[in-house]
Amino acid sequence: MKTTSKGSFAVVTGASSGIGLELAKQFAEHGFDLLIVADSPKIAEAASALKSYNVSVTEAEIDLAKSEKVHEFYELIRRTGRPVDAIALNAGIGAGGDFVRQTALDADLNVIDLNVRSTVHLAKLVLKDMVNRGQGRVLFTSSIAATMPGTFNAVYNASKAFIQSFAQAIRNELKDTGVTITALMPGATETNFFHRAGMDDTKVGMAEKDDPAEVAKSGFEALMAGDDHVVAGSFKNKVQATMAHVLPDTVTAEMHRKQAEPAQAKR
Repeated sequence: MKTTSKGSFAVVTGASSGIGLELAKQFAEHGFDLLIVADSPKIAEAASALKSYNVSVTEAEIDLAKSEKVHEFYELIRRTGRPVDAIALNAGIGAGGDFVRQTALDADLNVIDLNVRSTVHLAKLVLKDMVNRGQGRVLFTSSIAATMPGTFNAVYNASKAFIQSFAQAIRNELKDTGVTITALMPGATETNFFHRAGMDDTKVGMAEKDDPAEVAKSGFEALMAGDDHVVAGSFKNKVQATMAHVLPDTVTAEMHRKQAEPAQAKR
């Protein structure tokens, strides 16, 4: 798919690696200038790589989990002087383990702050501009985790369930505005997510995962087509998402347990 987008401008959060970086590459490949952000110094390396696509790239190292930093980033968007044609709200993090006995409260609340609060905050600001302009595209990185209780990843799955519901609701609210909302629903993908979430010793952490480039390609194409959502990655992901809508939560919670239970919890 080749889209003529010369002069278009896209914003990508969580763009230093993984799905976020690959989404930024998709935009760059299709002629979008970019503003990318992450809480890692690797964002500078990402920007350098993206400039090879012969587009303008600006990077910012900002922790969007902090409310004041969301405002700071939005002001950076405004200072570009360019309307946002597309934004990929992709920044997210997990905290794997038993909610009561293993995960730290600060880590759990950080998941909520980044995955939920900052996403809602930035969407509120950017979407107002898009609606006033009568044009724009928003891609929320949800997950097939949104479809099931996340045993040993309880707060993360709940955060993605929120994002999935939120995305579909505002899509309907904005259906006559010229602004489209798309939810990207990947399964387990080969990124740094599982290591950062402390899930290296889980079955899903050690299993073969989907290619982030393929996931991002599916997400970009769904965004440009104006689709409501796309389940990206392997056929297994599509089966899993379908089954989650049919099976009781008690069953899917147990299925998730088998994938996400830390090795130390099994002893």
